[in-house]
Amino acid sequence: MSTKIDEFLSMSDDELVDQLAEARRELFNLRFQLATGQLDNTARMGQVRKNIARILTVLRDREIAAAEALVRNGGEA
Repeated sequence: MSTKIDEFLSMSDDELVDQLAEARRELFNLRFQLATGQLDNTARMGQVRKNIARILTVLRDREIAAAEALVRNGGEA
C-alpha cells in the first residue's frame, strides 16, 4: 500500500475533508497557472488529482463501512 494512502487512512474524517478542500484549492490554482502560462511543473496537476481521488475513496470506504455496520446492528445507532 502507498504511504500516501496510509497517511490518509490515519486521518480523521474532519482532517480528510480539510485536506480535500486544500487539494481542490491547489488544483484550481494550478489550472489558473496553466491557463496564464505560469505553470512550470504540469505533472503536479496529476499528482493533486490523484490525491483528491485517494481522499474521496477513503471517505467513501468509511461511509460504506458505517452504513454496513448500521444494517448489521438492525438500524440502531
